[in-house]
Amino acid sequence: MDYFNYRDGQLFCEDINLNELATQVGTPAYVYSQKTFEHHYDAIASAFAPLDPIICYAMKSCDNLNIVKLLAARGAGADTVSGGEVYRAKLAGVNMKHVVFAGVGKTDAEIRLALEAGIGYFNIESEAEFENIASIAKQMGVQANAALRVNPDVDPETAHEKTTTGKKESKFGVDIERAKRFFEHYGRDENLRLCGIHLHIGSPVYIVEPYVKSIQKALTLIEELKTTGLTVDTLDIGGGFGADYETGRTPDFAAYAAQIVPLLQPFKNAGGTIILEPGRCVSANSGILLTRVSYIKMGGTKKFVIVDSGMHHLIRPTLYDAWQFIWPTKVAPMHVPAKRAMEMDNPSLEVCDVVGPICESGDYLAKGRALPPVARGDLLAVFTAGAYGSVMASHYNTMTRPIEILVNGNEHRIIRRRETYDDLIALELEAEPASV
Repeated sequence: MDYFNYRDGQLFCEDINLNELATQVGTPAYVYSQKTFEHHYDAIASAFAPLDPIICYAMKSCDNLNIVKLLAARGAGADTVSGGEVYRAKLAGVNMKHVVFAGVGKTDAEIRLALEAGIGYFNIESEAEFENIASIAKQMGVQANAALRVNPDVDPETAHEKTTTGKKESKFGVDIERAKRFFEHYGRDENLRLCGIHLHIGSPVYIVEPYVKSIQKALTLIEELKTTGLTVDTLDIGGGFGADYETGRTPDFAAYAAQIVPLLQPFKNAGGTIILEPGRCVSANSGILLTRVSYIKMGGTKKFVIVDSGMHHLIRPTLYDAWQFIWPTKVAPMHVPAKRAMEMDNPSLEVCDVVGPICESGDYLAKGRALPPVARGDLLAVFTAGAYGSVMASHYNTMTRPIEILVNGNEHRIIRRRETYDDLIALELEAEPASV
């Protein structure tokens, strides 16, 4: 569900006409719907309310400071994976006790930053990392909490192997057999309190069963550890809930919660803490990428629609073979989409490749895509682009990144200005030689 809808053939974000907006702010542009962000966050909070969970928004999906502030105001914590994200979370006013810090390669500087900020939990990826964080905490004279990332070896059936993270061979965390030994060895450390288990099996996960299997394995492990005198009082079930790249593809949050909440209720009733890390399911449908047609070109029998955005702004199609719905923002009545789907049943559509300006054959947003006829100057919307869109944009080919706009009702504001060429070279200008 989102607030991007056609009215008389014209696409609106909430109450903003997107063609008029693009004329004002230019393209390419990421446009976000505040109401959609709020609706998705509130729906998760409501569905899982019986568990009173700490909801840590996964900033890696969309980390604009204004978005993080928006969610923090509704009570969100933050799932962070770098020192930069910890820094952003603090600036955004996130409750630092509701911040978790994950990632396999935390540097000493990032660890110190997180310890100084007083974050809630480090999600631990390895024995070496635990020892390092514990050592730094001891040097600083502080105590911190930690949750061990455990791979339950469950297939989440994501769309691509690169987004599957919970299998035994993953670079993340430790396998479940090793986890018990890990707790027995490190579970009584005085500086880094190993009190939690962290699960994250992949994203997007469109079915509930992988969560059920993973949680069951984690609860069994917790009971086994209890018999050795070790207490696990926190269970972080991660994120990965699906987003509607196609209309109706994803179960609603109540469907996920219907099976997950009863499993976790006894743990919660016994005094345990539950953490969720939703990202894509909050942000994906909350944003679109607006891009304008630059040229139409034929290559043999193939039609190319060349636009002013591409893999440097949205790399998911190239990196993950991802499919995202693309449609003109202004269409005739016969082309108003009744739904967003891979197969659109309309004989008047034309098959084309939507490609960008980057000097790479992999620079495309869609291949073999059936679209209404478009011409130079027309505006296209790439839907479900709020997650892993702007955050993965680059300056490849010395291209500027898109402006970012947040819409609330009939108002909009710029939350990331459009870059200039001077911005691109600002860090490369010759500086005075440093004295030795």
